[in-house]
Amino acid sequence: MKKITSYEKAYQEIERILEDLVSDEVSVDELAKKVKRAKELITYCKEKLRDVEHDINTTKGDSAT
Repeated sequence: MKKITSYEKAYQEIERILEDLVSDEVSVDELAKKVKRAKELITYCKEKLRDVEHDINTTKGDSAT
């Protein structure tokens, strides 16, 4: 599996996987791989968003004092 380097690239790859799945041209073996990869990418994106949310909340808290 390719290393995930950024939120944007992960999101783009999720979109490509979704397009592949919608096309109905994916074998069962390939489907399992794509679903596993999509899960990894979604987890990465969620973690990135949580980190950003935490940073924003921390910054807001710092500026309120």
